[in-house]
Amino acid sequence: MVRLRTLILLRWMAIAGQVAAILVASQAYGLQLPLGLCMLAIGLSVIANLVLSMLFPQNRRLSEAEAFLTLLFDLGQLAFLLFLTGGLTNPFAILVLAPVTISASTLRLRSTVVLGALAILAVSAAVFWYLPLRFADGSELVIPRLFAFGFWLSIVIGILFLGLYSRRVATEMRHMSEALLATQMALAREQKLTDLAGVVAAAAHELGTPLATIKLVSAELIEELAGQPELQEDARLIREQADRCRDILRDMGRAGKDDLHLRQAPLSAVLREAAEPHLARGKRVEFSFVPVQDGEDFQPTILRRPEIIHGLRNLVQNAVDFARSTIWIEGEWTSRRIIVRITDDGEGFPPSVIGRIGDPFVRARRADTEAEKRPGYEGMGLGLFIAKTLLERSGADLSFANATDPFLAPENRPERSGAVVEAVWATTDLVPPASSGGLGENTRIES
Repeated sequence: MVRLRTLILLRWMAIAGQVAAILVASQAYGLQLPLGLCMLAIGLSVIANLVLSMLFPQNRRLSEAEAFLTLLFDLGQLAFLLFLTGGLTNPFAILVLAPVTISASTLRLRSTVVLGALAILAVSAAVFWYLPLRFADGSELVIPRLFAFGFWLSIVIGILFLGLYSRRVATEMRHMSEALLATQMALAREQKLTDLAGVVAAAAHELGTPLATIKLVSAELIEELAGQPELQEDARLIREQADRCRDILRDMGRAGKDDLHLRQAPLSAVLREAAEPHLARGKRVEFSFVPVQDGEDFQPTILRRPEIIHGLRNLVQNAVDFARSTIWIEGEWTSRRIIVRITDDGEGFPPSVIGRIGDPFVRARRADTEAEKRPGYEGMGLGLFIAKTLLERSGADLSFANATDPFLAPENRPERSGAVVEAVWATTDLVPPASSGGLGENTRIES
C-alpha cells in the first residue's frame, strides 16, 4: 500500500501549484475569481495535511479504505476548485487525472473503478455547472462548444487510458516482484543445499581417521578382554557404533571437502545431477553428449553453480510433466559455445502463450484435461520464469519452441514432437579459467 508521506507530499505540491495558478490568473491576467472561496478550498487541503501529519507518523502505510478516502478528498477538492474557476474552460481541469492514476497504481481494481467513475462524473458536471471566468472588464471567457466537447472527451479518454495503463503496469510490476522473490528463495535454497553438501562431505572426510582409530583400538580391546565377556561386549558395541558412524557419513557425503570438487564438474555430470530427481517418475530420460563440428573431443568441465542446476532442474521437471514417455537431454559444445537442449514427446507449448513463455504468472486456472495430464501439480506459472531468470543470470541465452506443428495428427508427428528448450552459453561463462589450477590442495577445516 501507499505511504501517507507520499500522498502528503503530493498534496503539498498540488497546493503550491493551485496557489500559484490563482495568484497568476488574478494578478497577472486580471481574471475575476472568487478568491475567498478558492482560498477556502485550498485551506481545506492545508488543514487536512496538517491534521494527518500530526495524528499519524509519516511512514504509516495507509489501508485500502484510508488511501481511497484520501484520494477521494483530493478529487472532491479539485472538482470544487474547477466549479469556482470556469469548469472545463480552465485548462487545469486535466489535473483530475492525478487521483485516478495514483489509485490505479496502488489500490485495488474496485477502488480505481469507483474513483474513475466519480472523476468522469465530476468532469461531466463541470461542463454545465461552473462559475464562468471573467476578465477585468467584466466580459466572460467563452469557448466554442466543439472545443469544450473535445476537452471533455480528451479528459474522459485520459482517465480511462491512464487508469488502464497504470493498472496494467503496476500489476505487472507486482507480479514481477513476487516472481523475483520466489526466484531468490529458490536460489537461496539451492545454495544452502550445496553448502550443506560441502559441510557434510568435509565432516565425512575429517572424521574418517578418528573413527578408524576407534575401530582399531576397540578390536584390540576385544582380543585383550577375552576372559571378561561383559567388558568384551562393551568393546564390541563401541566397534559396531564406530562402523555405524562410518556408514552414515559415507552415505551423507560421497566426495571430499568443499574445495573445487563441488564447484566444477563435467557437463554430463551437471546435467545428470539436475535431472536426477525426475529420473524415477515413469518417463524415459535419454542423455546425449557430443561435440559439434569445431568442438573439442573432450567434454568440457563447467562451473557447478546452484542457479544452473536449479534452472535446468525446473526445465527437466516441466518436460517430464508434459512428456508422453520420453525426454531427450542433449549437451553439445564447440570451442566457443556450450549448448543444452531439452526435448520431450508431449503436446508442445500452446501456440497462444509461446511468445510469453518465461513471464511470471502466465498460466491460468487449470482445465480438467490438463489436470489429468499433470496430476498433483498446482503451479502458478513460476517454474519457467525461475528457470529462465536463473539461467540468464549465469549468461545463458534461452529459446523456446515446438519440435513440430502442434496441429499435426498424432500419426504424422515425429518421435520428438513436443517442446524444445535450448540454453546456449559462451564457453567463457561456464568453463573455469585455466589459471584456477585444478582442485587445489586439501586443507584442514578449522573449527
